[in-house]
Amino acid sequence: MDFVYNDRTRQLLDEVRGFMHEYVYPIEEEIYEFTHDPANLWVVPPQIEELKKKAHAKGLWNLFLPHEYEPYSPGLNNLEYAPLAEEMGRVNWAAEVFNCSAPDTGNMEVLARYGTPEHKKQWLEPLLAGEIRSSYLMTEPQVASSDATNIETSIVRDGDEYVINGRKWWSSCVFDPRNKIYILMGKTNPDADRHNQQSMILIPAGSEGFEIVRSLRVMNDPHSPQGHGEVRLTNVRVPVDNLLLGEGRGFEIAQGRLGPGRIHHCMRLIGAGQRALDIMCKRVEERVAFGRKLSVNSSIRQDIAKSRCDIEQGRLLTLWAADRLDREGNKVAKDAIAMIKIAIPRMVQEVADRAMQAHGGMGVCQDTPLPEIFSYARLVRLADGPDEVHMSQLGKLTIQQTLEG
Repeated sequence: MDFVYNDRTRQLLDEVRGFMHEYVYPIEEEIYEFTHDPANLWVVPPQIEELKKKAHAKGLWNLFLPHEYEPYSPGLNNLEYAPLAEEMGRVNWAAEVFNCSAPDTGNMEVLARYGTPEHKKQWLEPLLAGEIRSSYLMTEPQVASSDATNIETSIVRDGDEYVINGRKWWSSCVFDPRNKIYILMGKTNPDADRHNQQSMILIPAGSEGFEIVRSLRVMNDPHSPQGHGEVRLTNVRVPVDNLLLGEGRGFEIAQGRLGPGRIHHCMRLIGAGQRALDIMCKRVEERVAFGRKLSVNSSIRQDIAKSRCDIEQGRLLTLWAADRLDREGNKVAKDAIAMIKIAIPRMVQEVADRAMQAHGGMGVCQDTPLPEIFSYARLVRLADGPDEVHMSQLGKLTIQQTLEG
């Protein structure tokens, strides 16, 4: 296996890195203060839209799309995109600047793969242009949604419309004022085979009967301006043409969407973990305690050494999974995706924790991005499927592969 970056990736990586240093890092603290001011709840920092224009003009745009989609995408594969996503992951909001942030990336891929020409014209093109945002509504509060067959939201046909009823939560980006479209997974036929009951449907923002019940904070952070919401759908009506691919195809679409979504999270988390280590190294070299620098302490050096090993291992595992995904597709590479989804968030959480400890009280306040890195890693241990589900599936698959020889 040779994961040396090709010339195209190296050039784009230099450009993304240069953009981050010139435009993103200098306003990182400013953006934090804006988004954590209660007066600005669910307000988009104006700097974000300005940076999006700059990134778009430089061609650093929609880098995640694993296929050509002219004129919006350079058509990188997952292996080429991985180091770029890693660089973006060093700042929690930076991916949006390059139009590479969740949940829009997964939703764009769904619309590109499964949408009709009308869907693409109305929703995909504005998403690709960064003009609007979107949400993905799958998880529900009443059931264990890590098993998607459990979902209860109903999608019932009534003439030329579908009527939708149910509750969803952890619906990311529903508070963003730029959000114009929701992709919802529900049941069209509860009596069908358990993997053919579900369907996916498009719900325009502002539809009658769609109610945001409350905000769900991540470790008491609202994640403004996007946020995560609990929503109630009461007799929401949409045209039958808003159904994606056909009745009973929702589980198939979900599996296609979640593979790339999981690997994108892990790519960004590698960057977040690397930044935590970088911050730790600088801190321990500058800080003096009991008459000497923290960096001379054996325990500190051990934490740094372990963190570097962990990050390098995680990076290689993620590149290997990206290569598998490119060559074999979601279904065949599902073991690789499960491995990184189990290993990377936990690893970054531990690296961030070591860095926080080395900072003392400073490590748990707003003076560094370490708390945000820690909470992002902790969140991803649940997002797109909890650790336990991936470990159960990977364990089962490993036994099967072993017995098959």
